[in-house]
Amino acid sequence: MNAPERLFLPDIQSQPDHRAIAIDRVGIRGLRHPIKVTTASGVAIATIATVDMSVALPATLKGTHMSRFLEVLQAYEGEFCAAALPGLMRTMLGRLDAGTGTLSLRFPYFIMKRAPVSGVESLMDYEMCLRAKGGAHDIEIAIEVGVPVTSLCPCSKEISAYGAHIQRSVVTIAATLDAPLDPEDLIAMAERAASCELYGLLKRPDEKYVTERAYDNPKFVEDLVRDVALDLERDPRVAAYLVTSENFESIHNHSAYAAIERDKRAA
Repeated sequence: MNAPERLFLPDIQSQPDHRAIAIDRVGIRGLRHPIKVTTASGVAIATIATVDMSVALPATLKGTHMSRFLEVLQAYEGEFCAAALPGLMRTMLGRLDAGTGTLSLRFPYFIMKRAPVSGVESLMDYEMCLRAKGGAHDIEIAIEVGVPVTSLCPCSKEISAYGAHIQRSVVTIAATLDAPLDPEDLIAMAERAASCELYGLLKRPDEKYVTERAYDNPKFVEDLVRDVALDLERDPRVAAYLVTSENFESIHNHSAYAAIERDKRAA
């Protein structure tokens, strides 16, 4: 019996297509893959990414080679960070014989944090995404972080005889880069803008601190995105950005939301 690799099998996707319609993006979505991510301190942490990979398909070709996306990803043995994406993108474009493409990896990102009073350490998790798009010589890199924080309503504090309504918010920053930037820098921007940052583990003195910190630092959803935008505008490593905040209201059954999007290159 002939070995499978010796059999002639028709390559249907490489055949010409006569509809003359190019496809902007074709590839794979929702692939879960184990990766290692380099933190700002140089430590590699293991996590699981949800991966999307695509390329542009010329009008002349019927289909792309889907299996090659997985071959490229599984052959990569390095750690993942923004600086590693251009090399991986060029490998993908070469393997798929494509002019342009996109690559994104979304995964939980962990930072060891110290509680503000007791100093007890615990892991805090954030949502992170690394993205690349473009051609071999014009690859655009972006980092996105989703940062849970505390927000306390200034209006509620002002009009109430005691107390104020407080909620958890998620500040999301998507930054297109002109130079290398650690995700910790974006996370710090979001946490500075909040009424108070979050921690994985708190003792009673820490709980007193974060409660009073939020009360002394009230923020509207509008304040959150504006304060982050100021930091992004000042940072020369950031070429463009989208910052959003969703406040999961504690006195309403809906969220408050705000967004600022800017391309500094267009200024």
